[in-house]
Amino acid sequence: MKKLVLIFLATFSLNMPAQNSQKAKQLLNEVSSKVKTYDNMMIEFKYSLENVAEAVSQETRGDVTIQGNKYVLNLMGTTQMFDGKKIYTIIPEDEEINISNYVEEDANSITPSKMFSFYEEGYNYVMDITQNVKGREIQYVKLTPIDSNAEIKNILLGIDKQTKHIYNLIQTQDNGTKITITVKSFKTDQPLAKNMFTFNEDRYSDYYINRLD
Repeated sequence: MKKLVLIFLATFSLNMPAQNSQKAKQLLNEVSSKVKTYDNMMIEFKYSLENVAEAVSQETRGDVTIQGNKYVLNLMGTTQMFDGKKIYTIIPEDEEINISNYVEEDANSITPSKMFSFYEEGYNYVMDITQNVKGREIQYVKLTPIDSNAEIKNILLGIDKQTKHIYNLIQTQDNGTKITITVKSFKTDQPLAKNMFTFNEDRYSDYYINRLD
């Protein structure tokens, strides 16, 4: 009898991580599936970066508009636009624009257009803690890069269990840097200008354009 109990406990222990991982995958897939029903998304967020060892701490606000794989991101006084082929980084302070060809990112990088699908390749994931944030039940999923040499140590993705929208993303790097992105406003299917993702060089006649392609 004792032997049977030990076998049961061993089997149960082996199945728990698999079940946990499956639940995490199911939740992430629900988030991704819901996002794919939207024509576009307009997101305002808080961005914070902290490294205690280096005494670095900064916080700012940003916004991003996403349609398919195209996006316009405004952060720290810089605008980055991706039209599906090229990436345009506009830096008003330096009156400079960098234009580069799009190159498929490695599995562990996160861009606005991959915000809701980056986890599909290159990560292991398990369910983490659940928190109540101002009446919202936020379920965290912990993602760990499969690549042991990745600069990212882990990512905690907070998901609103009711809406299936991402509440925040906490990325911890091997050097101790922690980046937190918290969604403050999430709007979908908004009317967008036809030229929203079209770069107009004539608007920047006084800028230095650095073509990296």
